[in-house]
Amino acid sequence: MAFHGPYHLFIQTQTTHKSLIPALLLPHTQPANTVKNTKPRSHVHYVVSPRTTNTDPLLARRSANYHPNIWDYEFLESLTSDYKSEIYTKRAEKLKENGRGMFDGASGLPSSLKLIDTIQRLGLDYHFHNEIKSALDKIYSNGKDYQVFPNDMSMEAIKFRLFRQHGYQISQGTLSICLDDTNFDKCFKSFVEEINQKEGKNKDFEGLLSLYEASFYACEGEEILNEARQVTSKHLKNCLKGRNDSRSSMPTFLEEEISHSLELPLLWRVPRMEVRQYINIYEIKQDMHPSLLEFAKLDYNMVQATYHEELKYVSRWWKELALNESLGFSRNRLVETFLWIVGFNSDPKFGNMRRQLTKIGYLATIIDDVYDVYGSLNELKLFTEAVERWDVNTVGNLPHYMRICFFALYNTVNEMSYEVLKNKNVDVMPYLKKSWRDICSAYLVEATWYYSGYTPTLEEYTDNAWITIAGPLLSIHAYCQFGDHENITKDALECMNNNQSDLIRSSSMIFRVADDLATSKDELERGDVAKSIQCYMHETGASESIAREHVQHLITGSWEKINTTLSSSRGVFPSSFINFIQNIGRMGQYMYQYGDGYGTSNRESKDRVMSIIVKPIPINEMGS
Repeated sequence: MAFHGPYHLFIQTQTTHKSLIPALLLPHTQPANTVKNTKPRSHVHYVVSPRTTNTDPLLARRSANYHPNIWDYEFLESLTSDYKSEIYTKRAEKLKENGRGMFDGASGLPSSLKLIDTIQRLGLDYHFHNEIKSALDKIYSNGKDYQVFPNDMSMEAIKFRLFRQHGYQISQGTLSICLDDTNFDKCFKSFVEEINQKEGKNKDFEGLLSLYEASFYACEGEEILNEARQVTSKHLKNCLKGRNDSRSSMPTFLEEEISHSLELPLLWRVPRMEVRQYINIYEIKQDMHPSLLEFAKLDYNMVQATYHEELKYVSRWWKELALNESLGFSRNRLVETFLWIVGFNSDPKFGNMRRQLTKIGYLATIIDDVYDVYGSLNELKLFTEAVERWDVNTVGNLPHYMRICFFALYNTVNEMSYEVLKNKNVDVMPYLKKSWRDICSAYLVEATWYYSGYTPTLEEYTDNAWITIAGPLLSIHAYCQFGDHENITKDALECMNNNQSDLIRSSSMIFRVADDLATSKDELERGDVAKSIQCYMHETGASESIAREHVQHLITGSWEKINTTLSSSRGVFPSSFINFIQNIGRMGQYMYQYGDGYGTSNRESKDRVMSIIVKPIPINEMGS
């Protein structure tokens, strides 16, 4: 059977082509003088393959023993929302106009900054791009390198944070001049003592928190901000420890915000995943604006209704594909994958991107499990070769489960490429194929390490693992889908194709390290390759606690790298895509904050899916 053209969709799951596929010549991954780690893997569970083709039918297979999928198709199809009706659409438009009026009526620059910060945290900023830019331009023109708000630490810190977030050039020195930067620690001690001695100093607590949050926008080498972070962190912790004595001067909502920020600072959090919690905080604030609160709740529910339809679309694709029937060893995580993608980009207008990228994320999970826990090394070489050739006539020597996997990948990616070519007249197929070749080759490197018993250095591991975490793969597929609303440029495609984006690498590294910190113990018990923690321990002889601390520092360093490279990245990528890339790292920290929120989806992940995708926020009544 002949197949012509790069976009042909192959429907069958069998092929009569019987040519042998030569074994891959693997890159040399182990120095000749390296002593192999030959520790027996007695903890690995084995099962007999239910079905193989052109392989030994009694070949022992590893099993990760993942728990079954908790979201059935009927439940997903039953998702519905009242918030798609015209009555809510009209009410939302009126509240949006009220929001525009709030920008016009903001009395002074502090009010504008507070309004921008509040709107962003309520998840409404995508409605007010022009208003936010206009307000920030006005503030910026009044002084980027000196105090606009003398003796107001909170507003200076918010100004600094918002400027850095939105790409304005601002020096770290603008924060140091509102403090005694020759002795931060002494300054903060007296500052906190003053808070504890006086009534009504809530804004000073807020100033301490605002400066702490601003410090995370440090670029590489900005020591003033790094010192500010250390000192504010210490004193915020002390504020919470002494809260019984100072509760009268610290509102409950502020106590909650401080606790949350010490656990995960604002820059590191996924914006969409924070909205519902911040709505609850905003509701009890003294300066809460009822119209803005109502709009936030209504918009949250209306956007959630669009997610219902997107999830139902991909669930039908998932049901028709039925990979879980042939590849029962893998994680069947469609809904959790969709949650990932919502975190990457939550803007309603990017619905097609979320639908298509959910498919890619789901397939990447399946293929990752093929390499990590099920395929033999010889089979993995054959599968990598098939992906390299991207030709259905070369897969006849693959076992049945791998052919199923390859055809699902081949059809899905070809269809996406065809749609981009048809709609944007850009041939992205070579770039998408390259991204799959890259990730499968990186998977194969890890498999080779595992089967040879080799423990890589931390550098060897991270140079490979930032690719296996799928950040580059998801980025280039997403960029092609962003083409619905942005221009697709060759410069951007080539930058990603050649792995030249420090922004993507740093965000992917955060994703990888967050995964390792949460899952490495469980994955080692399943028989997976050593992760970053074990690689560092093996290389240096450090204890696990020291290794974890070192690996945690990689996250902080990666965020500083992101902050440093944002300016140059804006010359290559649109701002919406830059936000997407940053959210890759944020979602890694979010999903693995309390353990493996992806592999084990019946705990925190279940609650998050219900809160963000399924259950709307109760709205008692709406205004006229």
